[in-house]
Amino acid sequence: MSFLKAEWRKLAIANYEIDPALLEPFIPKGTELDTFQGKHFVSLVGFMFLNTKLLGLSIPFHTNFEEVNLRFYVKRLENDIWKRGVVFIKEIVPKSALTFVANTLYKEKYETLPMRHTWQVDGQKRTVTYKWKKKGLWQSFMVRSEVDPTIIGPGSAAEFITEHYWGYARVDRDTTNEYEVTHPKWMQYEVTGSEIDVDFGKVYGGPFGFLDQRSPSSVMLAEGSKITVEGKRTLK
Repeated sequence: MSFLKAEWRKLAIANYEIDPALLEPFIPKGTELDTFQGKHFVSLVGFMFLNTKLLGLSIPFHTNFEEVNLRFYVKRLENDIWKRGVVFIKEIVPKSALTFVANTLYKEKYETLPMRHTWQVDGQKRTVTYKWKKKGLWQSFMVRSEVDPTIIGPGSAAEFITEHYWGYARVDRDTTNEYEVTHPKWMQYEVTGSEIDVDFGKVYGGPFGFLDQRSPSSVMLAEGSKITVEGKRTLK
């Protein structure tokens, strides 16, 4: 049985090129940084969890909720096959029970904060906004797009960002947790504009404060799908 089943929907994704040296302290043992066209990226990702079940059970008041995370991309060689995955700097949700479970069982970096979102369609324009409140100040990530989704092309930056099917968490310098995430290939919406009002240093820590003055290399809006998160495996 999958550890978690849900839908991830309307994933707003802002991708920033980053100096790999800044990511070195966060790389789990047994993995290495993954690149797209020789460049390293971190991504700010906001989306909705819908119809969430843990071990097949719906938890009251924990079925539908927002998440915003900051993540980067790694790969791990196993049996001559590269596993492509993500590592989270921080994952923000409005539900404390989920934070407790994820941090305790998976050694992830969840934080519970007040959150809200809006999804709007006006004619041929779609607007998706995610907000979270840190130390009394609302942070926000808004994306505008066309209404109809399109296919994510093979070999594209969007494919690189969305086609990582493993999660890795650094337990300590010698131990890594690995878990599989399953979902079909996603569709995306053509982005026509975005607004990012985030104090990266305050939310994600000093090393990422430089993102306040950095424009993203690209912004995406993916439709998402049903997903599963499988049980963890500890690597040493």
